[in-house]
Amino acid sequence: MGFWLAKERTAQQTNFIQRFDPRFWTVNFPRPMMASVVTTAPDALRVDAVFYNSDDLAGLIWESEDTLDHPLLAYETSHDYARLSLRFHWHSSGIMPLDQINGPTLTIEGRDALGNPKAWYVRLWNYATGTPTDADISLEFSSLNGGFLLPGEADPVYPKDIDRLFISIIPPDYDGTGTLYPTPQIGWVEMSAITADGGGAVLEIGDVMVPENGLSMATGYDDSFNQTPERLLRSIRALGYRGAINHYVGMSHYFRLEANGPGLYVSLSVPQPGEEFSAINQPCAVWHRDFVTRAEAMDFTVIFSLSYELFDAHCWNNWKQRAENGDPALTGWVPPSTLLSPAEPAAMGYLQAVARAFTAIARDAGAAIKFQVGEPWWWVMPDDGRICLYDAAAQAAFGDTLVSIPDIRGPKTPSQTAMLDEAGSILAQSTADLIAAVKDEALGSPVETLLLAYLPTILDEDAPEAKRANLPVGWASPAFDILQLEDYDWVIAGDQSATRSGIDLATDRLGYPMEQQHYFSGFVLTAEKSFIWANITRAVEAARTRGTPEIFIWALPQVARDGFTYFHEQEDDVNAFDDVQFPFSIGRGATVSPRFSTDVVTTLSGHEKRNSDWADARLEFDVGPGVRSEEELRDLIAFFRARRGAAKAFRFTDPYDHSSNAMIDPPTILDQVIGIGDGEQTRFHLIKSYGMDGSEAQQRLITRPQPSSLLVAVDGMLASNWSLGTLGEIIFDDPPAIASEVTAGFLFDVPVRFAEDRLDVSAGTFQAGEIPEIRLIEVREGS
Repeated sequence: MGFWLAKERTAQQTNFIQRFDPRFWTVNFPRPMMASVVTTAPDALRVDAVFYNSDDLAGLIWESEDTLDHPLLAYETSHDYARLSLRFHWHSSGIMPLDQINGPTLTIEGRDALGNPKAWYVRLWNYATGTPTDADISLEFSSLNGGFLLPGEADPVYPKDIDRLFISIIPPDYDGTGTLYPTPQIGWVEMSAITADGGGAVLEIGDVMVPENGLSMATGYDDSFNQTPERLLRSIRALGYRGAINHYVGMSHYFRLEANGPGLYVSLSVPQPGEEFSAINQPCAVWHRDFVTRAEAMDFTVIFSLSYELFDAHCWNNWKQRAENGDPALTGWVPPSTLLSPAEPAAMGYLQAVARAFTAIARDAGAAIKFQVGEPWWWVMPDDGRICLYDAAAQAAFGDTLVSIPDIRGPKTPSQTAMLDEAGSILAQSTADLIAAVKDEALGSPVETLLLAYLPTILDEDAPEAKRANLPVGWASPAFDILQLEDYDWVIAGDQSATRSGIDLATDRLGYPMEQQHYFSGFVLTAEKSFIWANITRAVEAARTRGTPEIFIWALPQVARDGFTYFHEQEDDVNAFDDVQFPFSIGRGATVSPRFSTDVVTTLSGHEKRNSDWADARLEFDVGPGVRSEEELRDLIAFFRARRGAAKAFRFTDPYDHSSNAMIDPPTILDQVIGIGDGEQTRFHLIKSYGMDGSEAQQRLITRPQPSSLLVAVDGMLASNWSLGTLGEIIFDDPPAIASEVTAGFLFDVPVRFAEDRLDVSAGTFQAGEIPEIRLIEVREGS
């Protein structure tokens, strides 16, 4: 396996698109309104919007710089719109017409001729022919003017330094006061026959096709609502992902809302004209129909994922899980989301209606129906361990089993465990009811049901009884077809031992064999933590080793942001390293040449500037002097043939430096400091440091230790709770304590290969005393 965090496209395959390609427009808007954009033809798009207030405003956006796509797939950045024209046909309904004072306006953001930031407001009606709702619009950027009345209020656009185009979409009676509508207002815009002409009408775009990597992709509507489904699916396929797409429908963009006093709350009211569903808004419905239909045409299957999480500002108060003192269950997101109570019939009825809507979308598209219940649980307050079992509906459901559980952590009394078991039963029944609603809506079509469980929270070692409520035995096979497991807190920490034990426990408790399990690896919350991708890749390989049939990367926005590119190398096809030892009797007579790479530049003044290209020396060996008999020569030839010349690397013991203790002395537990514990990290690379105290030490990564020689200690005490991973990695079962010193002693080999594919020796020259030159070159491993 391997991965690459691509920062930019270099020599990869490219193609060309017309500027203003419909696939790459986006939408944006402030809450609570919602909007979506889909492509309807190679030169056409559609925006659907729902307005709740009289000052709602959405924007249809073209960015001069592509910041959303993976670097290998992005279109080129071009701020110059001079000599460029944009033409399209405009058709709209339910929004402000083109001829009105606040009618659709093109805001152009960029800089003026002096480089000062500036925005121009171009009234589209000034460049339209036709009616206010059905018109042809032609924009010549070099002769474009902002301003309402032309030529009197003309504000000439400077076309050579433009960042963004923003077309406003507002309700027909927009007044800027923010008056709450009694019912949602539905509108849409279609732009067709989109053409660009003149200079800069064509943009280069990445056209890579990464080989299929055996992984599947996870996405979420809350992260991708602003993009077209066609754009997202292009990325997923091009980056090598196949099979299922696990699509979380989200918690903050799918719902319909209804007014209640001054607030807006999720709704199950009768759909308005132009709406299809009572539970999900029309822009969401249009987007997902397009997404599923396109995915099906590309041989993807979509798993719709629905959680118990909901945007707090729009959640009915009696639906929320609550702690014992009445505090609502709130997540750490800003603004926060809350968790719906599995005991509240209205809340669960709402989730069932949402599930039915997405099931109907898949059913009507003729797609396979796959439905995941995503991370259903009773929320635990992360700061103090309060479990949220005390909303009014839950208290009524517990009846005589209701007791106080001030902190889920630590041991529990029999009455407390009985209540937690009952909470688990309530949760399991709520998921069973949700699945039943999906199957009913499927109208006889086959349904695959999946459950996603987040193990680090459910199996918190400080809360050993939490699994009674949040991994209930009511979920045991065959309650679902597939058990999906997620563990990204452990992945972030590199704690593979926690993952192994957690999956083992979940497997034992719920009884799903490995062939009925999926694994989610990830995720990387911010770009500053891109180093976590290495842990994610290791977790993927561990899941492959376990035999997990489907592995998901979570999630597409982070993959695109960081340029994560995954390659799966089939070890059966390519085995570049043979874990065998070069004959020691020959190797001990070798000569060794450590080599660095340093660029030396002599300036005009005669001074030198030196730049070291390598952090570590690369070793070269000549093993020719070690061949001292015809028998050894025959052994060498046989070893050379078995390695296919330079094709395969192997182990070589450097006769002058093969120990952590000095160069060749027997190892001890205190030889090399390989890390400092932080209470979370479980993986430490073996290293050897060179250099006297007070000087800049040069560190060497040790990838081929001799396993039987390994000694590991924590704060000077010999440790046994560890295992040897790949490429010289020490993996602790439990993370060493904060500030503890991790040390190791070991013997090690050097990974090398033959320098050439030809071996020039003969018995005659050997007997004449001529020593052949047989070079070995060190192979770089690890990072």
